[in-house]
Amino acid sequence: QLSSYIAGLILLAAAPCTAMVFVWSNLCEGEPHYTLSQVALNDVIMVFLFAPLVGLLLGVASITVPWTTLLLSVLLYIVVPVIVAQLWRAALLRTKHGALERTLQVLQPVSLVATLVLLFGFQGQQILRQPVVIAILAVPILIQVYLNAGIAYWLSRRLGVAWCVAAPAALIGASNFFELAVAAAISLFGLDSGAALATV
Repeated sequence: QLSSYIAGLILLAAAPCTAMVFVWSNLCEGEPHYTLSQVALNDVIMVFLFAPLVGLLLGVASITVPWTTLLLSVLLYIVVPVIVAQLWRAALLRTKHGALERTLQVLQPVSLVATLVLLFGFQGQQILRQPVVIAILAVPILIQVYLNAGIAYWLSRRLGVAWCVAAPAALIGASNFFELAVAAAISLFGLDSGAALATV
């Protein structure tokens, strides 16, 4: 399953982080306007560049995937949720005062738990059955995380960027939108594939 594992790692590395950016920024007391602009930029990158980047990188690795499936993944897992969320947000803002805030307070812990339970629930058996494979897959992910974070933080500090921007920039640069990567891996290679395992 080597090519499938490589495909999963490529899918994971090519998906820039969005939702967790706010968590990282809060943890390091990041500047909220910078964080919001970084999330917006990452969203634009995902909508327009995720499929071409993944297609290119998988092609370089001699892994053929159908373009229609890649584009459909972007449409189903990014574009449609963003549209639905904006419509729902607009509807909540038109209702009673504070409806949006109450909804977010309810959804945040539910979405996090649901995501983690579903992801690890589907792959739990494979994770426990193949600890050596998991350790091998962790190596390039760890290298990517530390390298990206280190370069982003070092460059930011060299250029005189304040901590409140340099710290979230490093964490954002090292983070991935793993939900998109998992969904794309399952769409392209199947639930029991090495790609799905690598992204989880």
